[in-house]
Amino acid sequence: MSRLFTEDLRIAYGDYDIVKNLNLNIPDEKITAIIGPNGCGKSTVLKTVARILTAKSGTVFLDGKAIMKESTKKIAQKMAILPQSPDAPEGLTVAELVSYGRFPYQKGMGRLKDKDRQVINWALQVTGISGFRDRPVDALSGGQRQRVWIAMALAQETDIILLDEPTTYLDLSHQLEVLELLKYLNEKEKRTIVMVIHDLNHAARFADHIVAMKEGNIVKEGSAEEVMTSSVLRSVFNIDAEIGIDPRTKKPMCLTYDLINRFHATEDMAI
Repeated sequence: MSRLFTEDLRIAYGDYDIVKNLNLNIPDEKITAIIGPNGCGKSTVLKTVARILTAKSGTVFLDGKAIMKESTKKIAQKMAILPQSPDAPEGLTVAELVSYGRFPYQKGMGRLKDKDRQVINWALQVTGISGFRDRPVDALSGGQRQRVWIAMALAQETDIILLDEPTTYLDLSHQLEVLELLKYLNEKEKRTIVMVIHDLNHAARFADHIVAMKEGNIVKEGSAEEVMTSSVLRSVFNIDAEIGIDPRTKKPMCLTYDLINRFHATEDMAI
């Protein structure tokens, strides 16, 4: 059994169920990508696993214990969450934001100790942003800002990092920078990475384990070879996809696709 998993998880907004009876196991020391159409429950699941949202029923377990029964600081010492498009307070410097990752280890007035400073410096270095430490976060590019937020998550010294669409609004080179960094953290630091991601080819290229969701349910999970198939993508996204092999990574990739019942979809939009 993995360190992080759910049992019969039910998540709802009011009386509307988003997720029903979800049983999800996150492989240890692997990169897991959660894919699926908009509104299928991907981000909702991630937020519930991170304890940002509360499930109506069912349980999220971390190290054999229900996370809702653990203290916030104890959970924050084991699991970090990077939400979608986070905002830093105006004028906050890079080093100051990264230092927030040390909150779970501080007591009293929360002054930084030598150990905290060492970890902050390491997080800045491993994410390649040491040269920006005194710059305001809001003066950086999108890719640089995303690295700062990842550095803050690393400063928490957690084995598990959850990210909600970490490449949103980034250009192609900055997307690859962030994903290559996550791959490095997984391979070199043995961090368990869980990310919600829209780009199917990025999921296939960088994830060891892919979870495909639709309408709050898991349709298929497994390796890229198991999930990135025409039949799975048809079921999940209602598309007719041509799957090939990436000549560089040898991973499956979506070459092109069409909407199933495209004529009817176009006709409906025209009405």
